[in-house]
Amino acid sequence: MSRLTEKAGQSGFGAVDYESAFMMVRDIDPQEIDALGHVNNAVYLHWVQDIAVAHWTKRVPQAVQDEFLFVVIRHEIDYRAPLLLGDFVELRTWLGAVSGPRFERFVDIRKQGAERFSARAKTTWCMLERNTNRPRRVGSDILEAFGLSSPRGD
Repeated sequence: MSRLTEKAGQSGFGAVDYESAFMMVRDIDPQEIDALGHVNNAVYLHWVQDIAVAHWTKRVPQAVQDEFLFVVIRHEIDYRAPLLLGDFVELRTWLGAVSGPRFERFVDIRKQGAERFSARAKTTWCMLERNTNRPRRVGSDILEAFGLSSPRGD
């Protein structure tokens, strides 16, 4: 079974670009390989969610996680190069613009040590109050947990 392992020194605090991103490394499960012999496109989407959730749970205090959750409202994924069984994969994520309850998240997926991405995603998430499922503005407490002092792009 594949494991998602946090990369030392890549805590995601202040993650606003590729260099400061929260990073994890994983291997590839045989069941993630499609008929063409590479990682299936749908698997990349699953990895985008995995790294976003891992970053959220790493940076945001449990009390805040108990109060809020987030849902995806848009995914854009570009595919460039296949990943194959036996490859180790680096996943990096960082935050983009924040506007009300919405925030952008970027994900870079590449073979470990590669100079170019295999896939990259830009996603839009909406923060909800857990009790009501109503949108809630991303506040300073959330931004501070991620090491940001003010909304970017609001």
